Amino acid sequence: MCQDCVKEEFPDRGTICLDSGAYLANLAGCQGCGHKDTLREADKTTSPSHAAQEVTEYDHVCARCSHVVAHHIHTFWLEDDYQHYEMSCLLCGEADDSRSCLPEDLDGALC
Repeated sequence: MCQDCVKEEFPDRGTICLDSGAYLANLAGCQGCGHKDTLREADKTTSPSHAAQEVTEYDHVCARCSHVVAHHIHTFWLEDDYQHYEMSCLLCGEADDSRSCLPEDLDGALC
């Protein structure tokens, strides 16, 4: 991971939990070549579907020079009628979210 490539390390993203893509607004530029607008996903892995948690990991890599900007981790699991999501990435930030799996959430609104 490269702290020099990002504007802010691990920004707070609230409930925005991405399992793909990149938060390019936080990219200061690749310290390898200066490129500022295109990253690709490299070495993407996802845990087996029978696991208790689904964990997706990949590296954000400069599309021009292959410099590794950040390592991205997205976790998903089900617990007590809720879907839970977490994200941790130097570039994309820290976030977590929970959503009801039921037809109506606890406030009575439809999902």
